[in-house]
Amino acid sequence: MKSVRIIMAGALGLALAGCYPGPKSGKGLYLPEGNIEKGQGAFLAVGCNQCHRVEGVEMQAPVSTVATNVVLGGKVERIQTHGELVTAIINPSHGFAPGFNKELAKDGKTSPMRNFNEQMTVQQLVDIVTFLQSHYELIEKEYPNGRM
Repeated sequence: MKSVRIIMAGALGLALAGCYPGPKSGKGLYLPEGNIEKGQGAFLAVGCNQCHRVEGVEMQAPVSTVATNVVLGGKVERIQTHGELVTAIINPSHGFAPGFNKELAKDGKTSPMRNFNEQMTVQQLVDIVTFLQSHYELIEKEYPNGRM
């Protein structure tokens, strides 16, 4: 019974960590309205398509190897928040996309994605996030017997 309480307390702690009002919290990040078409243009202008493709969007194929090519968009069980997408773009070593082969990361921790922070405007970042979010489709999770 004691181990169950510890696990429950740990899970509650993790859940509340997302509400932590500290400086690394995502609270308060609200992007202005972006433009999907301009976002696709920025995606191409910055060169995101060199290593990424977006599900359902026809554009020049990525030039990277299949091993490092990360597909964005498509059917997902949870839509990425603005904060998660911004973080993935401006600090790609913070976390890796599901399915990314971590053995390809430099020293096992550093993303092979180069830094675009000095080449991209804030408006381009907002538009890219808007473009990407428009290509995710939320799917309902199926549970046995219809229960969660």
